[in-house]
Amino acid sequence: MRTITLTILLLANVINLLAQEIAVVREDDKFGFIDKSGAYIINPQFEKADSFSDGRAAAFNGEKWGYLNASGEWAIAPEYDRVKMFSSGYALVEKDDQWMYIDTSGKVLNVPSAEKYYDFEDGVALYRKDDKIGLLGTDGTVVLEPTYDGIKKFRNGHAKVNKGDLWGMIDNKGKEIIPVEYEDIGNTFTTFGVYGSKGEIYGIIHNGSFNAIDGAQKVWNFYGNSGLTYAEKDKKIGFVNSEGQWVIEPKFDKARAFSNGLAPVADGKQWGYINEKGEMVIEPQYRDAEVFSESGFAPVKDKDWGFIDTSGKLIIPMEYGISGNFAFLKGAEEKGFVNGLARVKSKKGWGYFDESGKLLANKWFKNAEPFVSLK
Repeated sequence: MRTITLTILLLANVINLLAQEIAVVREDDKFGFIDKSGAYIINPQFEKADSFSDGRAAAFNGEKWGYLNASGEWAIAPEYDRVKMFSSGYALVEKDDQWMYIDTSGKVLNVPSAEKYYDFEDGVALYRKDDKIGLLGTDGTVVLEPTYDGIKKFRNGHAKVNKGDLWGMIDNKGKEIIPVEYEDIGNTFTTFGVYGSKGEIYGIIHNGSFNAIDGAQKVWNFYGNSGLTYAEKDKKIGFVNSEGQWVIEPKFDKARAFSNGLAPVADGKQWGYINEKGEMVIEPQYRDAEVFSESGFAPVKDKDWGFIDTSGKLIIPMEYGISGNFAFLKGAEEKGFVNGLARVKSKKGWGYFDESGKLLANKWFKNAEPFVSLK
């Protein structure tokens, strides 16, 4: 019974650890890692370090790169000249002028020879051979023979591809779900569709149909769980649905995506927010404005950036920067609040605000990256 109890406790500790979110920060010119209370779980001691991915964080010991576990121990010994982040259980590393994939234990993945390998994303990795691009699986076998001139970043299990000047889209099994016949196509697959263009006609590709948008000259990607995306007609911005119908007529000078039922729009040089009926619910008053986070907070700008809630109440004063970093977290696209914390910059350095406007641990760092899960 005692053995079973100890096993359950150990499993619970592992689960709690994996659920933890950690951020890499720099203090006194050394990199370390903090948890969401602001406490160090790995003290600053590295000349260079990267964010955690798949339970591993790249770190530099002064001579070579290796990977740490959540306890700050070397899970993979520092023996590489260059390293990348883990994704789908594998990372690209360079040793003795050779690039290879390793798993989280450091074991090398056997893969076919190629001219160039790319990072894994959504369970597949691009590889180049004879000037064409194909896909490899996490078992090292070929998912898709080199077929396309280009395959872009996988998003939601799909990627745009091209042959010459025409574009389509594949899934991560290598299946072509949108034929390569469009002059332009969106880079983000959603259940609401993907924008595309044929000739000078823009539309939404949805359920196998191309739904032309009357007069559209440019269209943007669908975002989140909103069934509306924004498009341009006669130098004005409005919103369309999956059928290519104008739901909100183009009358704004600029716009961004709907989130939490609100979208930032610009009337002249001032930004405000509309609802999905096109009604202005937060009056234009900002020099710039971003989309709302899932938790209902949006960055807005006067001279600098602050944050409002969905009622328009200012939660964090407009005194901070929200972009610019030391570029170690590849693919980070969200600005503002992510999982309850917003990363901002002041004259004192980088820090994190919670949703009540309180500075995490009342502390600023020389550099700070977004929090990521250990899983």
